[in-house]
Formats: sequence, structure tokens, C-alpha cells
Amino acid sequence: THRLGTMDPTRLVQLKRDVRDALLNTKVIAFPIAMRVAWHASGTFDARDGSGGSDGGTMRFEPEASDPANAGLGIVRDMLHEVHVKYPDVSQADLWTLAGALSVEFAGGPHIPHAFGRRDDADGSKCPAHGRLPDAAQGATHLRDVFHRMGLSDRDIVALSGAHTLGRCHFTRSGYDGKWTRSPLRFDNEYFRNLMTLTWKPREWDGKLQYTDVETGELMMLPSDMAIKTDQGFREIAELYAKDQAAFFRDFSDAYSKLLSAGTTACPHMAALHHRAANKERETRGAQFREAAMHGVVEILPLAEGVDVDAGDAGSGRTALHKAAYWGHAHSIKLMVEALHADPNRQDSVGDTALHDAARFGHAEVVQLLVCAPGAKIGLKNHKGLDALELAAEYGKAEVANMIRN
Repeated sequence: THRLGTMDPTRLVQLKRDVRDALLNTKVIAFPIAMRVAWHASGTFDARDGSGGSDGGTMRFEPEASDPANAGLGIVRDMLHEVHVKYPDVSQADLWTLAGALSVEFAGGPHIPHAFGRRDDADGSKCPAHGRLPDAAQGATHLRDVFHRMGLSDRDIVALSGAHTLGRCHFTRSGYDGKWTRSPLRFDNEYFRNLMTLTWKPREWDGKLQYTDVETGELMMLPSDMAIKTDQGFREIAELYAKDQAAFFRDFSDAYSKLLSAGTTACPHMAALHHRAANKERETRGAQFREAAMHGVVEILPLAEGVDVDAGDAGSGRTALHKAAYWGHAHSIKLMVEALHADPNRQDSVGDTALHDAARFGHAEVVQLLVCAPGAKIGLKNHKGLDALELAAEYGKAEVANMIRN
């Protein structure tokens, strides 16, 4: 372990702006997944021997990079690529944890104290073994085993479970599907209100065991979430958070800060700061189709009925094909290209095609589908003067560069 420190205040303000711009722009709102990256980078810590944790940035290496629990998280490291280039003295380990802490705040949640000083290991020799992160299919005993190993308490377990108020499950990554709340981009206590006040039943589908609300059938909970509701010790804390958002914010700030700094000698706790995020207006059918493409929803074809599949979002011009390509949803790309005849040459407000997005993040299967799409013009350049091949080369994606070249 080593001591964490601070950064010059003026420089820190600019760094925070750059992180926000990387995670919130015309292409993406990535606060949920950025929070998850920081969580997973830190949640491998073992207080018994000091191994694991955020220090070292070991998620860059095998075997940690291919841990099934980390599926789909590599894209955030690419989102932060330009920030890391601009601040080369800030380790990737610090950048991930800072992005996770800021994402909570940017989404309307409490301030998460964060300190600098984590190092980036040169190789994966200190990668923790698979299996240290929580298994969503397990119950209360498993949760206590995992979190107590990190030196965290029952109260920390419940507070950190509240992170599910942000984001959703993606079938193509975890085998689970759906969202916990109706406002998955807003950090508040809706997760606990839903968990404790709605009635939950097993979902009838061909996937893993998960639960759906009886009242609407539109929300979901995982087996590990249900353990928070049914275990007596956890339940009392969850009931408090469902009634008192300020208490949840205070405890989450404390617990998440402890998690991010586990394995270092600093744990910078501060009182929570409350921030509100405005509700987004109900989206049109076209926007819903594009959102489904972004999330890789399996049954996307019915959502395309009566929709202009080549239409883009206002301002950004990003189509459903752009959004699916950005996140690497090859099955969605295949359906849109082959069944819906989506135009692969549409360019967004910065001149990127779907192929640019796929090339930037190294989504090989998506690149292959787009290169072979009817009428595809692979030499189109974005506003920076780069075509998809040049972009793949800049980001070091050799495999997809070869696909485009050949």
C-alpha cells in the first residue's frame, strides 16, 4: 500500500471537466458504466493479505481483463483514452476511480471523496483471481463473504447495493436484462423504494433467474438484490434508505470512498453533497428504437415498425447503427443491416460513421459486418480528417485495422 495525495485545485477542476466531457457528450451518457468500472477495479481487494483493489490498474491485464464479471467494461478505458493522453502523470488507476466517483456526482448523487496516488503496474503479475467480485445469483451469505473480505460492514453492503439505482443489466454481457429504476441515469434512492415497496416475482423467460415487479412488469431485481430485502439485518438498513435519501447519500459516499481507496493508506470520507438531475422527457418511438440499439436489446425488430431507422438524435445526428456500433452489439448491427437495410454511411455531427465508432473501440465482429454492408464507403472521413482505418491505427486496434485494410 502507499499514501494517496491531492492535486493542484485549478488543474483538478479542468481534469474533472475533461472527464465529464469524455463520459457525457453527443454520443454517450456513460456515468453508470464508469461507476461500475471503478467499483470492479476496487472490489477485488482482500484485507487479509492486501492483494487486489484499485492500486495497480490491473484490469488492463489478463486474467482480470477477461473476468466474466468485467464483460463490456473495457470500453470505458477507451473513452478515457484522450484524458489519459492529456494528463500522462495521472495513472489509469487514479483516472478510473476518479471517473467512477465523479459519475455518481454528475448523475445527481453525493460527492465522493477521492485522492490521487495510485500506480499503474507494468504487467498482470498481481492480477487477482477470478471470483472475488459479487455474484448476482447469490444471496446474503455470499454478499457478506465478499464484502467482509474487503473489510466492509453490513451497512456498507446495503449502501453499495444502492449503486443499482444507476444503469441497467444487458443480456449480452451478464445474461440478465432490464433496469432497476425508471430513471436509470439519475442517482437517487429509487432502487430502495422499488425494492422495498413493490411486489417481486420470478421472471418467466429463458434466461437466468431474476425478478420482475408484479405491479408493472417493467422493472427487475437480481437474486442478490432480493437478499437485501429478505435478510433481516440488511432489510432494516434498506428500509431506512427507502424512506431517507439523505441517509443513503451519506452512507453511500462513505462506503464508496472506502471501496475506491481500499488497499491504500488514505480513505478520504466527507459529508455527502446533494445534487439533483432533471427528468428527461418521454422519448419518441424513434428515440426509443435508438436507445434499444444502444443497449443491445435482443428483440429490436418490433421496435423498428414505423420508424426511420436512419434517423439520428437531434443535435448529435447519431443513428441506431451508430449507437449499437459504439457499444459493440454485433447482433443488433446484423439485424439492422440485413433486415432493416440501415445506411452504413450516415455520419453524425462530428463526421463519424458507425464504422468509425466500432473501429475506435476495437469491436471486430461489428467492423466485419459494417465493412461488408451493402454500399459501405469505408473511406469516409470525420471532421478530424480521419477515416475508420486511420482511427483504428490511432487507438492501436490492429485486428480491426487489418479487417478494414483487407
